[in-house]
Amino acid sequence: MQINGLGSGMTSINSNAAKTTDTDFAAKLESAAKQLPSDQDDQKLRATSREMEAVFLNYMLTQMRSTVPKVTLMGDNSKTDIFQSMLDGELSKNMAQAGGIGIADMIYRQLSQNQNGRR
Repeated sequence: MQINGLGSGMTSINSNAAKTTDTDFAAKLESAAKQLPSDQDDQKLRATSREMEAVFLNYMLTQMRSTVPKVTLMGDNSKTDIFQSMLDGELSKNMAQAGGIGIADMIYRQLSQNQNGRR
């Protein structure tokens, strides 16, 4: 008989603790949602947008090069292909860093609006 009494008492204690924890969590979540993004977050978003543009530019360069006939003057094309892909990667990074074609700015604006719209 006493065991049942203890069990029901423990249930009420646990449910009160769960309610307190839920309230604390909700308050912390609400305060975190109200905080504005820091300058560091803004810089990370800009850098990530530039990297995404570089990926797009790299893909575009690769596709453009695939339309040009390959020159077999030097013989082995595998080494030339590796060098060409490395060159395309570096060119795309430099183009995106220098301003690119505007995709990074569009990505940044869209993600900033989404981030600010959630607040």
